[in-house]
This record gives sequence, structure tokens and C-alpha cells, in this order.
Amino acid sequence: MNGRIAAASGREDGRPSRQINIVLRNQEPPIVSNPVVENEAVTPKGHSHSGLFQEISHELDALVGLDNIKELVFEIYALLQIAQMRSQAGLASGGQAYHMVFKGNPGTGKTTVARIVAKLFQRMGVLSKGHLIEVERADLVGEYIGHTAQKTRDLVKKALGGILFIDEAYSLARGGEKDFGKEAIDTLVKSMEDHRSQFVLILAGYSGEIDYFLMSNPGLPSRFPIQVEFPDYTIDELLQIADLMAKERDYILMPQAILKLKQYLLLEKNESIHAFSNARYVRNSIEKAVRNQAVRLLTQYENSSPGKQELMSLRTEDFRL
Repeated sequence: MNGRIAAASGREDGRPSRQINIVLRNQEPPIVSNPVVENEAVTPKGHSHSGLFQEISHELDALVGLDNIKELVFEIYALLQIAQMRSQAGLASGGQAYHMVFKGNPGTGKTTVARIVAKLFQRMGVLSKGHLIEVERADLVGEYIGHTAQKTRDLVKKALGGILFIDEAYSLARGGEKDFGKEAIDTLVKSMEDHRSQFVLILAGYSGEIDYFLMSNPGLPSRFPIQVEFPDYTIDELLQIADLMAKERDYILMPQAILKLKQYLLLEKNESIHAFSNARYVRNSIEKAVRNQAVRLLTQYENSSPGKQELMSLRTEDFRL
């Protein structure tokens, strides 16, 4: 599960670069309202639009927390809906920029929300394809002069009709003036102008570092009118996420196991020197508990098979730091 439900070789943190993640959507036709009849009241296509937002709301409601994000998505939906009504009525409905900045720690739902927004934009006719291309510094920055600009332009081209989602975007500005990351930033700014309304750019990363990144180019801040904070989850929200993750895998968290997980969450959230990874930490904890349970059951039932209830139960001894 991604986000709140479950948002280069030269990396400073030593982690391997992930492959470019392209999420394709079925090409559902955008919702188009009927032309307005003169002197007739303008009414929305209530059934179709209501059905669309019910679908989007269902996905959002399945996410733990994220109240401010849910409000934002409804604002965008309402804006698009009213723009269509204004167009039907012969009124100006000038296009808006929908480039966004998602700020927050890992595991707070940024990628998940980006996918939901992509679906909304595609169904409302803002984006022709509604796919999501997720990249990071290594996918944009080349090894020699000119290479970075070409790589960045190629990725923008792939993102046309959809969303280009850059995780840890601030890493593009870390190397200073001579770093090729600046070339990627300049190319992105130009692409936002050259391909206006043809794709949506979403930058994601830690709040403070994203703010620093936006100041690295004078043309950046004004190009991202939508900036959203993804706060860390509370302990209760994290336990709710853990329960959902376990149920998705047909496991049950025993009461004492929940208490033990809560202790681990408090320790990790309050005392770790690293940024708290929220739902990712919970997911890793559940997956490790599942592995520990497998070893425990295989040892306990050497000559027999455990019952269904035992196969489903994650107990205190299965949760170990």
C-alpha cells in the first residue's frame, strides 16, 4: 500500500537509484458538459460529475488522516466544475496553473495523492492521459554538459498529458552553481512555459529543503500556486494504518502486539536521529513481523500444521526491533 495507506549512483545517502515509475491509466473519456442553450439556466451534468467525485472521494476516504489534502482535492474539483459551467454560459474561464509542491516527511501519502489528482485531472479533461511519471535526481541529471537538458526534456515529453512527479526535488539544487542539477532546474522552468497546460509538475520532499530549492531559481516560486503540507501521522493514525495493512494481508494484530508496536512507534518517532518515515516504517514493521511469524510457526508446528486463526495472528513475539 502506498502513502498514507500503506507520497543515481551519485546519491549522497548511498541508496541505489530507483527506476522511473510510470503509472498508466485506462483512457477513460473526459467528462464534457452539454453546450448551453440561450436563455436556459446552466446546470451541471450532475449525475456524471457527482459519480466522478464519489469515486475520487472513495479513494480519499480510504486514506487515514489527510484532511487538508481532501479539502484541496475538492477545491480543485469544484474549480474545474464551475469553469465548465462558466464556459457553457459564454463566460471567461481562463486556465489555471496546477503545478504543485508537496511538502512532508517520507511515507505521508504524497505519491498516493499525486495518483488520485492525476485521475481527477484526466476525467475532468485537464490532462489528456492522466498518467504519472515518478522520477528523482538521477533520472534528470546527466554526466556532461548538455546531457542533463536532454534527459530532462525527454522526461517532460513522456509526461505530456499527465503528471511529472519529482521526489526529493531539492537534491537538484544541492551541488551549487557548477552542478548539473541547475541545468535540470532551468530546463524544467522552460518546459513549464513551452508546454503550458500540457502537463502538471509536482515537486515533493522535506518542507525546509523544498523551500530552499524553490529559492534556487527566481522563476520557480510563482510557478507553483498550490503548495501542500503533508504532516506526520499521529501514533493513533499509524496504528490504524498498521491494522489496515495487516487486514489487507489477511493477518490480525493481537492486542498485546498492538501495544508493543505502539512502543516501537513512540521510540522511533521521538528518539530516532533520522526523519520519521511514517507509513513506510509501519509497513516495514508489519512485513518483518510476518517473516518472524513464519519462522515461529514453522518451529512450533514442526510435525503438524497450524490452524487458520494461528496462521492469521501476529503476536507480541513477532514484533522485534
